Amino acid sequence: MTRTSLSEPLSNVDSAWLRMEDPTNLMTITALMTFDEPLDYAALKEDIEDRLLIHDRFRQRVKYSWLPLVGKPYWVEDEHFALQAHLRRSALPHPGDQGTLQQLVSELMSTPLDYSKPLWQFHLVEGYGTGCALIARVHHCIGDGIALVRLLFSLVDEAPDTAPGRRDPNGAARASQRAGGLSLAQGLEALLSPARALELALTGASAASELGKLVIMSADPHTIFKGPLGVTKRAAWSRPIPLPEVKQLSRTLGVTLNDLLLTAVTGALRRYMLGHGDSPDGLSIRAVVPVNLRPPDEAFQLGNRFGLVFLELPVGLADPLARLAALKRNMDELKASPQALVAFTVLNALGMASPEVEKLGVKLFAQKATAVMTNVPGPQKTLYLARKPIKEIMFWVPQSGRLGLGVSILSYAGQVRLGIATDAGLVSDPGRIVSHFQDEFAVLGASAATHHRAAP
Repeated sequence: MTRTSLSEPLSNVDSAWLRMEDPTNLMTITALMTFDEPLDYAALKEDIEDRLLIHDRFRQRVKYSWLPLVGKPYWVEDEHFALQAHLRRSALPHPGDQGTLQQLVSELMSTPLDYSKPLWQFHLVEGYGTGCALIARVHHCIGDGIALVRLLFSLVDEAPDTAPGRRDPNGAARASQRAGGLSLAQGLEALLSPARALELALTGASAASELGKLVIMSADPHTIFKGPLGVTKRAAWSRPIPLPEVKQLSRTLGVTLNDLLLTAVTGALRRYMLGHGDSPDGLSIRAVVPVNLRPPDEAFQLGNRFGLVFLELPVGLADPLARLAALKRNMDELKASPQALVAFTVLNALGMASPEVEKLGVKLFAQKATAVMTNVPGPQKTLYLARKPIKEIMFWVPQSGRLGLGVSILSYAGQVRLGIATDAGLVSDPGRIVSHFQDEFAVLGASAATHHRAAP
């Protein structure tokens, strides 16, 4: 029998993400998979029914005990749930290339989900090259990026001949961890593990002191990336960079993969500023970086269990190796900081506060950063959805806190890709940042070779 009474309340942190929703800044995580072959719609529908809808959240909508955005939100069964309202099918207009697909992703990224229904959608887009694309959109209140990427991986198989039907929803996600790549120990989400957070708390790191530092942290400088937001967003993603190439260069330079990739991102932002008449000289801008705080036994649960740290990006340094050294120092300092745990506590408190207090808290975070930057590790072998090989995977997280720039890095099947999401009124051409990223990676490689030859 379908339940119609109030059910499970949202956690405080999930409530905070729900109430951050704004027409100019939607709290929706967007993921993209592309295929060289068409997907069978019936097979995809069957996999979603058997592997996604076994999670209650995807049959539940949000209901308020009083007034929207004032009363307490609850998860309730959607008594009118229909899969066809969430699994949509369309064709990509001519010429069906990456530019056309980027335009569609941008349009969907600018469109709010229907709050009268469960807060997710899948779009099967036919006519992309010789194959198709699948765009998934899930509201942040259902789960954070780590939880939702793992959930999406529960839809896929490790071989094309896997029998359809229900199975362990965490099997493919665990397999993706076994496959290696940018492991959680290397990823930005693991700058501070739950065990490390507890260790810092027990060894005298003062949460009150860290909170004080966050409060008095100076506002980020005004650049081309900051300003009033509109409702129109833009999305772009890079061509793949071979993961072995990234690993080899990181070994040559004696830094982590993240140090290397984020230096290339920083250089790309510097180039974009210079190209648009915005001098970066002498500046650093901050990126808000999610940090995984799930204990191992909760690794595959939905919900939001992450803190935030503020990473300084030295866009003012022209020399790429000096920029790399500075960014590495900034990363190393964050690894010894309880900042992520404090930020999680603040988000938890905001979820219990009035909307007015929450807006003040969000504004406080927004003033101190320019971008949201996320790195999610992916499996390093080809996976299959509806018995077809997945060629590419990319994702974008919301730019929470009224920020206008999102940076996503994902590794999959031996390749690394960068995704950029922007507010169209601030950055109308995110593809330029993507292009600059690829150029900066090449510059780092050339600088490493020159440095190696000059070394005694």
